[in-house]
Amino acid sequence: MALILNRRGFLAGSSAMIALHPFSVRAQGNQAHLRIMETTDIHVHVYPYDYYADKQIDTVGLARTASLIEDIRAEATNSVLFDNGDFLQGNPMGDYIAYERGMPEGAMHPVIEAMNSLGFDASTLGNHEFNYGLEFLMNSVSGAAFPIVSANVATKTGETITEDETLVPPYTILEREITDGAGETHQIKIGVIGFVPPQIMNWDRKHLEGKVEPRDIVRAAEAYVPKMKEEGAQIIVALAHSGIGPVEHTEGMENAAIPLAGVEGIDVVLTGHSHLVFPGPDYEGHEGVDVEAGTIGGKPGVMAGFWGSHMGLVDLMLERDGEGWRVASSEVEARPIYERGEDRSITPLVESFEPVLESVAEEHQETLDYVRRAVGKTDAPLHSYFALVADDPSVQIVSNAQRWYIEQMLAGTEHEGLPILSAAAPFKAGGRGGPEYYTDVPEGDVAIKNVADLYLYPNTVRAVRVTGAEVKNWLERSAGMFNQVEPGQEDQVLLNDAFPSYNFDVIDGVTYEIDLSEPAMFDREGAVVNPDTNRIKNLQFEGQPIDPEQEFIIATNNYRATGGGSFPGADGSTIVFEAPDTNRDVIVRYIVEQGTISPSADANWHFTPMDGTTVLFDTGPAAANYLNDVRGVQIAPAGDGPEGFARFVIRL
Repeated sequence: MALILNRRGFLAGSSAMIALHPFSVRAQGNQAHLRIMETTDIHVHVYPYDYYADKQIDTVGLARTASLIEDIRAEATNSVLFDNGDFLQGNPMGDYIAYERGMPEGAMHPVIEAMNSLGFDASTLGNHEFNYGLEFLMNSVSGAAFPIVSANVATKTGETITEDETLVPPYTILEREITDGAGETHQIKIGVIGFVPPQIMNWDRKHLEGKVEPRDIVRAAEAYVPKMKEEGAQIIVALAHSGIGPVEHTEGMENAAIPLAGVEGIDVVLTGHSHLVFPGPDYEGHEGVDVEAGTIGGKPGVMAGFWGSHMGLVDLMLERDGEGWRVASSEVEARPIYERGEDRSITPLVESFEPVLESVAEEHQETLDYVRRAVGKTDAPLHSYFALVADDPSVQIVSNAQRWYIEQMLAGTEHEGLPILSAAAPFKAGGRGGPEYYTDVPEGDVAIKNVADLYLYPNTVRAVRVTGAEVKNWLERSAGMFNQVEPGQEDQVLLNDAFPSYNFDVIDGVTYEIDLSEPAMFDREGAVVNPDTNRIKNLQFEGQPIDPEQEFIIATNNYRATGGGSFPGADGSTIVFEAPDTNRDVIVRYIVEQGTISPSADANWHFTPMDGTTVLFDTGPAAANYLNDVRGVQIAPAGDGPEGFARFVIRL
């Protein structure tokens, strides 16, 4: 179809005037504008809906990203649309299909239905495609109306990489017509090759061991790209479900986008996996990339956020080079679906694209029914009313799930056999959120949406390797939650209002006391202010005092492990495992596997007794319903607190 332009390069006859990209306007007879569009890390977010909170939101959804596609296509003379993987897993719709409805041969996966409705040209596999096993994966992708490629997952390895039998084709060569600046059409062969982190063998060992063998990303590219060239590929696009990491290549690296870009013959690198945005401030100052030029290792590249938050755009000005094409210049953009104001307000920039919503409307409703019904049971209430003063069931279940998960993930690694502890903090614990801002799930059925109450943030699980001394100082940092208390005095204020509850980590797997008569070692920001203090007393592991030199694994989240909160032993350098799964997903899996969970707190910590000393603590009025369940602390009602809170007195 010919595009009719006015003098300013706008599409004529359109209800909304769409500006053609300058490359389309300027292209000469020997030139052509090719726009490459990327989605990545959709994680089954087709609808703009938070199934955990059970409400529509404006920050996610392929249906929102899709509304950009038609206009974006109209801005360019020629375009192709690729997905960069992690589409099958990541929200309750994905779990519903995997655990409830199933994917028998011949069935259609909703995210594949949605992608088919948009006319994707190709996709690759992400690491999360393997979460439900190979049979589920292959049955799901069999319904795709577009090629799905991955060059570094072999079902049978050959003497050389190109002799491997791969799970899906390693690459495809798309034969397309391309229109040049003079309106003449030509044939172009676009090579598309895909890659996934080799760490899938760690993350999904139980599904993959003995069935597939991953290859190094860069080595696979070096093997296959010359073959693609021999088969006539004129432009090669790498769909790298891999992040932007170090410049130098190391064997088996997870985030290999920069050295991958250095492979001769690759023209464009589409990245993902890290759930970040490139070009943009996420990568300001990162070695090997140019945020202004939109280049990764000198090649045009993009990373389009996650969950449909952005549409990645790589615009190429191509020039005829003999019988082929070469990249003369490029521009890169990650176009968002929403805008966040300085006041944290969200303004949607697009509406949902109805054909995408319609394609999965039935599965969306089935997912709503799924998240609203029980997926397990709890034999004790899950509440956080006393989470800041006693070991707590809502924190306990998070710790239990993290520990269960990390035990599986470290099996067969060099870290297997080390004691595994688990650190978790209460998120909904009153404060500025008000007297109703608490987790409160009664004994009995647990629905998936209840998990949002247990874990508010989309963090991912991490494991760090620390010493006994660092375990103690980690807890000293947490103990900044409390004011110093004068022994023998009554009705002193317990909580430090300036200390956020999400930095009050409880570490399970050890027992300890918190001595409130001593000052805090750290200030609110994590700086040491009292180096000789000793709030953490009687710290023991398996009934014996902790050896400061002994090594431990602590299961935690990405925020904490990379330095969030400035905790000793958690500055990013001690990470030994980076999970592909969110803490929320791990909790859901734990509940599904356990059937009935027993989150009753084990009272592994308490305050050091002080004769004749009481402290005051404010919490939600509904806390009175659970007063008899609190272990390890003497607590009683003390009337009304301010602003609708209830006051309790604790006898130390």
